[in-house]
Amino acid sequence: MDFALRDRVAVVLAASKGMGFAVASGLAREGCRVAICARQKPDLERAARAIEQEAGRPVLRRAMDVTKRSAMRSFLAEVRRRLGTVDILVVNSGGPPAGMPLEHGDRAYDEAVRSTLLFASDWMRAVAPMMVRRKWGRIIAIESISIKAPIEHLALSSMMRAGVAGFAKSLSREVAPSGVTVNVLCPGMIMTDRLRDLAAIRAKKARVSVEEMFRRMAAEIPAGRIGTPEEFAAAALFLASEPARYITGTVLQVDGGAYRGLI
Repeated sequence: MDFALRDRVAVVLAASKGMGFAVASGLAREGCRVAICARQKPDLERAARAIEQEAGRPVLRRAMDVTKRSAMRSFLAEVRRRLGTVDILVVNSGGPPAGMPLEHGDRAYDEAVRSTLLFASDWMRAVAPMMVRRKWGRIIAIESISIKAPIEHLALSSMMRAGVAGFAKSLSREVAPSGVTVNVLCPGMIMTDRLRDLAAIRAKKARVSVEEMFRRMAAEIPAGRIGTPEEFAAAALFLASEPARYITGTVLQVDGGAYRGLI
């Protein structure tokens, strides 16, 4: 399938590793002009060089805190100046601290609102008007399967990411007449640092090894295994594509069949 993405300008947040990196790599291979950002400069540089080597084209990068509005505005201005108007935005970030609802205090809840919910809406609101003016755009939020079924020990994430899905749905209806789509991807168990941390927490509470916990987690998935970032990225690439122009306002799980619900 021809995704028709050559020379589209794509911004991928938190793209130094994991799912963000896999999505940025895939977009670059499809011919996009890619800009990436992440907190840690060494990780970001390694990611950018790897993408450049594989895709054969330069990658704009900046080490920054994606939750800071001033940093967001400065980075988007640089993207427009050096690459052009943003066509594709992939919203991604690390989640709030793990824990049960009563294990967190007021400060943790306040920070989760800023770093997970408001952060996502800030980026979407920043790029949507320019997409509307150009009559084309793709906004994809990488969230979590917890939107559909809250995950034990991830109370803050389950709460805030559901809010992101609500905002994305509202925005999708507003911008759809202009050819802009807004969708949410919900990864299940994908082998990332976040999943490794969660497995370690569960292993400690169950008093088993991390390896044993991974085996137990995989056994819960109909596909029989934990997914890879590249498998997740395939869904993001399709939603970013021209053929996906009639898909908007969706919340799609990528989880090997683990989610038991119908909708």
